[in-house]
Amino acid sequence: MLTQTLQKEPRSETGAEIGAVHENARLRLAMQAAGAAVFEWNVADGTILWDGALQALPLHLENNRAQVLIDSIPQEKRGPLQTILDTRSLYATNFQVDIEIASAMGALSFSMVGSRIPGQDGRTERLVGLMRDTTERAREHQRLSYLANRDELTGHLNRNALRAELAQAIDKAKEESRHCAFIVASIDRLAMINDGFGFDAGEEVIVGVAERLARSLRGSDIIGRTAGNKFGVILKNCSAREIEVVSGRLRAAVRDHVIETRGGQVSATCSVGSVWLPGAASNSQEAMLRAEEALDRARERGRDGYAVYEHSPQRETGRLRQMAIADEIVAALKENRLRLAYQPIIGAKSRRPSHYESLLRMIRPNGEILTAGYFVPAAEHMGIVHLVDRFALETVIANLKAHRTITLAVNVSGTAADDPAWLQGFVDYIRDSNDVANRLIVELTETAALHHFEENARFITQLKELGVRVAIDDFGAGYTSFRNLQMLHVDTVKIDGSYVKNLAASPENQVFVRTLVGLAKNLGIKTVAEWVGSDADAGLLQSFGVDYFQGFHFGEPVLDPEWSRS
Repeated sequence: MLTQTLQKEPRSETGAEIGAVHENARLRLAMQAAGAAVFEWNVADGTILWDGALQALPLHLENNRAQVLIDSIPQEKRGPLQTILDTRSLYATNFQVDIEIASAMGALSFSMVGSRIPGQDGRTERLVGLMRDTTERAREHQRLSYLANRDELTGHLNRNALRAELAQAIDKAKEESRHCAFIVASIDRLAMINDGFGFDAGEEVIVGVAERLARSLRGSDIIGRTAGNKFGVILKNCSAREIEVVSGRLRAAVRDHVIETRGGQVSATCSVGSVWLPGAASNSQEAMLRAEEALDRARERGRDGYAVYEHSPQRETGRLRQMAIADEIVAALKENRLRLAYQPIIGAKSRRPSHYESLLRMIRPNGEILTAGYFVPAAEHMGIVHLVDRFALETVIANLKAHRTITLAVNVSGTAADDPAWLQGFVDYIRDSNDVANRLIVELTETAALHHFEENARFITQLKELGVRVAIDDFGAGYTSFRNLQMLHVDTVKIDGSYVKNLAASPENQVFVRTLVGLAKNLGIKTVAEWVGSDADAGLLQSFGVDYFQGFHFGEPVLDPEWSRS
């Protein structure tokens, strides 16, 4: 145990004595830097001597009564420490125990590390060690645990946590021979709210709708946020009639009261799809998919719609087909049959390849090559598109490292762009390969870039900080404004091929493309024209100021481009 105070130097000291004083001072400084207090706990007389970083302790612990420390720990959390105190063994042992202490500042967390020293009868005689404040670490752990299961914006369960709760509800309903239900409520036309009132107001609408939905539920019901504008609700122990009643109550809660936002009052509605369980679905994934099917039918009726899942042989056939394709994708990944094909992007002036877009292909065991249009929609619908996107990124990075003179573009699928955690993992993977980042282009579709705008804006900013260029694919197919493009700070827009195909024969499309290119140039954004099919179209596009061409006329996607053979 360190002495509690440094004594004044006597007039005559040996070198060893001076060294001991200096050693004590060094140890005291080290403990203060680490925020650790040394303790010696005499169990027999119930005293604790403290030394070191006493400022790390709550004030009421600075006295030497051990009972003060014990009384500060909630009764139900004293077990681990009490076990050490009650241990009977003739052998000295080391220990580490985490404790929680009540204080005027709230619950504080500490870690006690030290040695238990027994007496002659094996009872604990003394505890000697360090106590360190771990409150910040404990709170950060709690925060991360919370975020692992909660949606950061609304505080409701996130999709994964809600799905786990749904699985338990279905299993329990089966065991007890009763019914439950799953409901999906989707805010109608959120993109229009974002466009009209701003994205801050859009987030306030999401929070407002979440609060209204939650207040409309029974105490046993569970709500979570499953996507940007969607909420899932688990109704436990309910009848088929109750599903309709609750769904109506949810819609009315949103429809009947305006939501106050910083952009003004917003009138919102939501559409609802539901599925009765376990009869209509045997597991949580199936239940979520079928509730989404019902929601799609509700939306067909316009705003504020409602539909319940009904078995359809046609839909069931489609679902089984998607499941089969998903199995194909997983098998292709395991057997190295998922590949990338590379299509050149041609400089409009040089008419030479500037870079290459990496396009997904699946090779069947019989050698048949399938394009992304065959399997990516099923991968998105079945929730495995992250595996496909990760494969594409890793393959592109590997090629950039192997071939130092090429630049490659890689796509991020729409559903992956809705997942902030996955996007962060994407950025982190590129950060680990930062030496090739300046030869990488990441392409987002127009609609994916607009959906979850803030997350994607943050994603794009992080990419650009690493030196990665960002392109918006299929521009013109959706409803992104040039104001949004300016806010996203993208480098390139790719003009949707439907406006470029047979351009020379379409005066209307010529006006649209010329206007789009002019606006892009004013913002300092490069343009790529997709589906360029002839020299005549290329000549027109070049005269409009388009920077790059892409299309079969200049080069088809190939699995083994010439640059890959060197």
